[in-house]
Amino acid sequence: MHGYRGTVLRVNLTSGEISKEGLDPALAMKFIGGRGLCSYVLSREVDPKVDPFSPDNKICLSTGPLTGTSAPAGSRYMVVAKSPLSGTIASSNSGGFWGPELKYAGYDMVILEGKAPKPCYLFIKDDQVELRDAGHCWGELVSKTTGILQEEADDPKT
Repeated sequence: MHGYRGTVLRVNLTSGEISKEGLDPALAMKFIGGRGLCSYVLSREVDPKVDPFSPDNKICLSTGPLTGTSAPAGSRYMVVAKSPLSGTIASSNSGGFWGPELKYAGYDMVILEGKAPKPCYLFIKDDQVELRDAGHCWGELVSKTTGILQEEADDPKT
């Protein structure tokens, strides 16, 4: 499956359960890229009548087959969810290190579902994937939070 790592992370924020699922190669070929794959997942798993702000909505983050390569725009990843503005599936994309690093860690997609009972963040470092308490970062500036998380991970590149 060229361009894909073959693994999807599913994170249930309500229960704290994290699971790894295989990425279906046929779906990856039919719905190429992060937007296509996430739109497919949301159309199958989110009731069209669900309120976008409900814990029943899901947020899907996904890389494409060129993410993490030297191809133009190879640093991009998609964020897809049901939009509170339109009530339909909406997507946005971003660049930088996050998409390639997710791919290098071995994952093509992260599906976030449910609602966390308290502030938390998702820590991913290769096979180590866990939800961690973020109460001590809540309300802090991004720059301060970044420093706190880098120190906790003992990695200035976090």
